[in-house]
Amino acid sequence: MIGRARLPRGEGPWPWLAAGSVALSLLLLAGLLTLLAVRGLGHFWPAPLSLVTLEDGRQLAGQAVREERLPDGAGRERLYLTANRDLDGAIWTWVTREEIADERRPRELVVLERARWGNFHGRLLALENAEGRVEGAAAWPALQARLGELAALRAERDRLRDAAVPLMRRLERDPGVAAELARTSDRIRALQARMEGDTLHLESVDGRRLAQPLAQVLGAWRPNAMSPPQKLAAWASGVWRFLSEGPRAANTAGGVWPAIFGTVLMVLLMSVVVTPFGVLAAIYLNEVAHQGRFTRLVRIAVRNLAGVPSIVYGVFGLGVFVYGIGGTLDEWFFADQLPSPTFGTGGLLWASLTLALLTLPVVIVATEEGLARVPDHQREGALALGATRMEMLTRVVLPMTAPAMLTGVILAIARAAGEVAPLMLVGVAKLAPQVPVDGEFPFLHLERKFMHLGYHIYDAAFHGGDVQAALPLVYATALLLVLVILVLNLTAIFLRHHLRARHGALPRR
Repeated sequence: MIGRARLPRGEGPWPWLAAGSVALSLLLLAGLLTLLAVRGLGHFWPAPLSLVTLEDGRQLAGQAVREERLPDGAGRERLYLTANRDLDGAIWTWVTREEIADERRPRELVVLERARWGNFHGRLLALENAEGRVEGAAAWPALQARLGELAALRAERDRLRDAAVPLMRRLERDPGVAAELARTSDRIRALQARMEGDTLHLESVDGRRLAQPLAQVLGAWRPNAMSPPQKLAAWASGVWRFLSEGPRAANTAGGVWPAIFGTVLMVLLMSVVVTPFGVLAAIYLNEVAHQGRFTRLVRIAVRNLAGVPSIVYGVFGLGVFVYGIGGTLDEWFFADQLPSPTFGTGGLLWASLTLALLTLPVVIVATEEGLARVPDHQREGALALGATRMEMLTRVVLPMTAPAMLTGVILAIARAAGEVAPLMLVGVAKLAPQVPVDGEFPFLHLERKFMHLGYHIYDAAFHGGDVQAALPLVYATALLLVLVILVLNLTAIFLRHHLRARHGALPRR
């Protein structure tokens, strides 16, 4: 009797389910990065400027942002960014499709980026200064040339202002710098005087005139007259300014350079602090301590600490580091500056220590897992050859455990770089344009407050006066934070790969 052929026994649907979960996770990650890139980087692309004529004869100049269905479902309405806050009191205008009689994109429409009142949309009439008045077609090239001169003067003024800050700090203990500070101030005033005196005569599309001081204009372009290469150059310039300048207009405009610097510096300091303490704790628990009930309780406590909410660490850092240790340091070394605290307030040092404490359990657990995977015959062989216990640890066990240590550091960096809640208590600032590194001794100022990309996102999204205007910068900053974490993690991953190739991969248990 010939029996029925049996089908080969498989593993069921579980491998497919696991593979599908991985694929879905990757798709969600790719979708998130695409959303951040399109919404964030697209903000710097010169969008076309539309001249909209309504049925009642009114006109407006704006950039179409989005279109939605009316609440009653009878039609659609479109949101335009019309700028001109100083003229209209608002920069957003909703217009129903039925109200639009005509929509064109004239080449002469101008967009001005201003330090105050935001952007301006309209027409350029004339450029006036002490040498005369330039009108008509010649006004636009004259404006571009003068804006280039102003950018150079503004950069030199900002450089001198940065140089004057350490001089002002040294003035109290070294009166000899007063002459140099006075010369720097005179040069700043001279540059400021050269920047003033130019006036732009502008006109909105509805006929209202405006006299705009040119010193407050940061950029000007005609988006409808720009070619694709010109738009690409303007986009690259906007991205560079976003990365290299400081914020302005209550964090709804400008760049994020101080936040980038503060985030990277805080993560590096945190890594320098947490790595040795986490490694030493793991070595003690796995190699030195007696493996009894007390050691098991310590391991359970360490793993539980990894799940404590981050705000609890922030409260601990505020009470112990800032008010406790910082207040004591002020009483010992900075009593002459009290009641203004030096270390008794939030700063870069206390923020780094707080996040080091926050990520310490992660490093301990990862390092201890790596130590447990080192075969016992490696230790016994080193001891049999005459090595001391310290030499066995430092020359045999730790080099083989280095990849696991770096895994813990990678996880610590990923968590610390995105934390916001504890930083709000121990040192992060809404606006700190001066980075905590300069040419004044001791060069790295751990007591200063700093900016952080995560807090910058939170502040711009929830504390700004116009969330809609700040939303593109929120997307761009979120993308930048992801990229910063990615670069820091890739650096540690490459180092881990190098160490793993050098010392050999540990067997998996």
